[in-house]
Amino acid sequence: MIMWKELTTAINNFNIDADWIGLRVVKETTNMYYVRDALPQTNGKSLTMGAMIEVMVNGCLGYSATNSLDIHSLQNAAEIAYKQALAASKFWIYPFTENQRPKIVGEYNSPFLETLESISAGEINDLLIKICQHLKLNDKIIQTTARITTNHKETWFVSSNGSEIYQRILAIGNHFGAIAQDGKITQQRTNNGQEANYYQGGLELIKPDKLWHQVEKVGEQVLELLTAEECPDISTNLVLAPDQMMLQIHESIGHPLEIDRILGDERNYAGGSFVKLEDFGKLQYGSSLMNITFDPTIEGEFASYGFDDNGIKATREYIIKDGILQRGLGSVDSQKRAGIPGVSCARACSWNRPPIDRMANLNLEPGTANFDDIIAGIEHGIYMESNRSWSIDDQRYKFQFGCEYAKLIENGKLTKTLRNPNYRATTPQFWHSLIEVGNDASWEMYGTPYCGKGEPNQAIFVGHGSPVCVFANVEVFGGG
Repeated sequence: MIMWKELTTAINNFNIDADWIGLRVVKETTNMYYVRDALPQTNGKSLTMGAMIEVMVNGCLGYSATNSLDIHSLQNAAEIAYKQALAASKFWIYPFTENQRPKIVGEYNSPFLETLESISAGEINDLLIKICQHLKLNDKIIQTTARITTNHKETWFVSSNGSEIYQRILAIGNHFGAIAQDGKITQQRTNNGQEANYYQGGLELIKPDKLWHQVEKVGEQVLELLTAEECPDISTNLVLAPDQMMLQIHESIGHPLEIDRILGDERNYAGGSFVKLEDFGKLQYGSSLMNITFDPTIEGEFASYGFDDNGIKATREYIIKDGILQRGLGSVDSQKRAGIPGVSCARACSWNRPPIDRMANLNLEPGTANFDDIIAGIEHGIYMESNRSWSIDDQRYKFQFGCEYAKLIENGKLTKTLRNPNYRATTPQFWHSLIEVGNDASWEMYGTPYCGKGEPNQAIFVGHGSPVCVFANVEVFGGG
């Protein structure tokens, strides 16, 4: 057990002449279970633990990490970080002060009912095998997969000006799917797309009453797709389910609004953004029905936390309100550099990475429309579920996304199943075409552990919630 006294003693005894020092210790345990065609493939467990030292010298920040928590190793890391900051301070872009690192004391714990340790690896494998067996409805299903991943992460943060923050995050995710083939036609169907069912909580999240209904539905729909008609090439009303809205929000809102991308920090690796600094506060990003919040405070959503990795308290903020761009996804450092409002989103994927601007929970707020009424009001359109593929340019402007499953909408009713559904647009055009937003009853949240960014790369947890949405006159097409 890490003791606050040990960390504060270490930080108070570092022999460096710094303006401010931060010490972040992270301990993380991950368990991975993977079964293919009812045969176990992976039963892995990883444990990582270490410390990141952040030092402020003459308005500049330096970093160094160590996987040893003894005082000598921490002192050595602090000296390296100090030398980096001192050398870089001759060339700083923006001078930081201790005001960007205020004293914060607090604690955050994920909600959970059943601890991740209360079930054995054998029991988890038995569950995954059973899922694969239930997915295999006939011989046209040529592959079945099921996966469960658990994560337990603890973070201790102390600073030279008195911050003491402890956070404990318990997370669990499940994924299952099937691939079917009939002659030259091959289709896949999963539970809500690629690795989308990740949440904070305990084992209660992998034992819902509806699990077997979902498994049966995936197996039936993958076979249904083999005989479905190809999605037509047409401009029409597009209705997106929440599990596809997750990807849409992530790629065409989340990434382009990261302030470090707009400042140019990410262009070498992940690209820039079509959004400019002068757009904040006045750009009509989409229709007046578009309300996007950054909210790490939602209980159970995958990227919830109490404080970011700079020690700044997490708060719910409108990023876009009534379609107008309000603030960026930028930490306190990026906010000061850019001169625009941001959020508490300095996040690092591990102890050996410095925090950078990241998404957390980025959600589309619900409207008032009932799902049945939405469909009933559409004379012609296409309804799509579950992301299968994505492509977007490095300015986050032009995009093309594909889904696993679609239904034709004719005269207010869902009719034929369609395979290989895709759609394309530009980000402003698409969000301005938003004409209807579903109500609370259609709002669902999802999460993914694989949002990549930064050099060296950091894969981090993000969460997205959305209701069903309708977009007018969108170009859709098939895979032929």
